[in-house]
Amino acid sequence: FPVLTKKYFAGLETGAETKVKCISGSVEASCGLGLADGIVDLVETGTTMRAAGLEEVSVIMHTETVLIANPHSHHKELIELLRKRISGFITASRYMMVTYNVPRHLLHVARQITPGKKSPSIQPLEDEAWVAVSALVEKSKAATIMDSLEAAGATDILLSA
Repeated sequence: FPVLTKKYFAGLETGAETKVKCISGSVEASCGLGLADGIVDLVETGTTMRAAGLEEVSVIMHTETVLIANPHSHHKELIELLRKRISGFITASRYMMVTYNVPRHLLHVARQITPGKKSPSIQPLEDEAWVAVSALVEKSKAATIMDSLEAAGATDILLSA
């Protein structure tokens, strides 16, 4: 990380060499404390950075995290467990659960709005004219889906992450 930072700034320098100091922890606070003029940090969403009153000036590099397995590993079960956990985390970060009640005669309309990843979970209610539905929906579409469900006759609409 320090080497990448030095190389990046070396290409921009016209005078004195940029000084790079390695710190750990809440690096965002270093600017506010007067310990640094700027920081280089790994950022996923930028929420912490913005909360500290900082803004992105430039992107040094885009990265991605990958799981690479040795095909001859003796730990195939552990590798598969890690793969499943990572997959679950990715799903949890992209989707949320919508739960609602809908009259049984409008279920076919509601299912078109919330088909879920595989299918919605549908449970009968004590009032036989109604059912409870739970389905995964993409977080980015959740607000629109709520509006569509309400327009289709659904009630008690809840979103949970």
